[in-house]
Amino acid sequence: MKKSIMALSAALLLGGIASAQKVDFEEYDLDNGMHVILHNDPSAPVVVTSVMYHVGAKDENPERTGFAHFFEHLLFEGTENIKRGEWMKIVSSNGGVNNANTTDDRTYYYEVFPSNNLELGLWMESERMMHPVINQIGVDTQNEVVKEEKRTSFDNRPYGNILTVVKENMFKNHPYRWNTIGSMKHLDAATLEEFQAFNKKFYTPNNSVLVVAGQIDIAQTKEWIKKYFGTIPRGEDFTRQTFTEEPITQTIKATYQDPNIQIPMLVASYRTPSMKTRDARVLNLISSYLSDGKSSKLYKKIVDQKKMALQIGAVGFSQEDYGMYIIYGLPMEKITMTDLLKEIDEEVLKIQTDLISEKDYQKLQNTFDNQFVNANAGVEGIAENLAKFHMLYGDVNLINSEIDLYHSITREEIRDVAKKYLNPNQRLILDYVPSTEQAQN
Repeated sequence: MKKSIMALSAALLLGGIASAQKVDFEEYDLDNGMHVILHNDPSAPVVVTSVMYHVGAKDENPERTGFAHFFEHLLFEGTENIKRGEWMKIVSSNGGVNNANTTDDRTYYYEVFPSNNLELGLWMESERMMHPVINQIGVDTQNEVVKEEKRTSFDNRPYGNILTVVKENMFKNHPYRWNTIGSMKHLDAATLEEFQAFNKKFYTPNNSVLVVAGQIDIAQTKEWIKKYFGTIPRGEDFTRQTFTEEPITQTIKATYQDPNIQIPMLVASYRTPSMKTRDARVLNLISSYLSDGKSSKLYKKIVDQKKMALQIGAVGFSQEDYGMYIIYGLPMEKITMTDLLKEIDEEVLKIQTDLISEKDYQKLQNTFDNQFVNANAGVEGIAENLAKFHMLYGDVNLINSEIDLYHSITREEIRDVAKKYLNPNQRLILDYVPSTEQAQN
């Protein structure tokens, strides 16, 4: 009876995956080099207008870090035709919401409007690209905003600088070595002319993709896109610099003192390949196997059974050039970092030595099937995924087919990839510990 119930549950889940709708889209290029992707979804009267620029923290001058994230804020300041402070008012008064986000690899801006305001959304994004006002008032204002964000999200937040410390130890040559928010000293030292030059270089039609998703008339949408974006001049072509890292062959050891914590954290980080590779996807399965929820191997063993840690987890940071696979744990009192690392290594060794069970393998497949459906459950997620798969992967149709890649990964591959990347001599061991100094406000 139990087997029958499990089989029925699996069948229902897989049935849901099988019935997940394919994301239809149309893509083309404007004469100025802008790539356009359109997705019509008549199910709800909303529309997303979004632009992803192929610029992130890795494109910055090492002496001027934080520029890409700074522009995430700065390009809301206003344009020649949108007065300073009016951007948000226009969006909200027309029933919309908007936001932006930045990574090491790209910057993404979007609005969500009722579908009858599609033209407004297109006009606003074209204004952001064609007529941004970059002046000293805007730079000074956003400088203070970014400083407050850094204080809140990093400097005064418990465990807020983990990723910063991991990156600076994992990368020696690649710009991934600094955090996306960058250095406040660099931003303070930057001139207005430097900000203007950064905008001129990167925020151009030929370095971006425009995605319109939602309830749209395709023919009308194309007319408006030509009207508002077709006249924007092409930016100067540039060669993106390539950075490589030497393989890690000896354990890197580091310690960081955080004045905002009382419980130390063990961090083990491995450098991994580009998110475009098959191996990166295998590592995503491994991460889920080890630490996705309370039924995962690390949690069940170290937290539930042995009660050696308050928390345990693993997370993959997938990026365009390289990635990171980070395992972390908060040890219980009297449990040393060495004790905790030993338990983690034992579980990793099991993956490297034996095939995971068929039951665990099917659980992984079900988990990723569910994630696939959720990722494309709404037009906002679809719009960002369409942009991402075009810009960073070079294949928009991965929005439909990437799940097939996960289904094709075998248990043997999971074992072999673990053996390839997750070895003690290929990692950083970070002791992230409380500081003896009082936390600074």
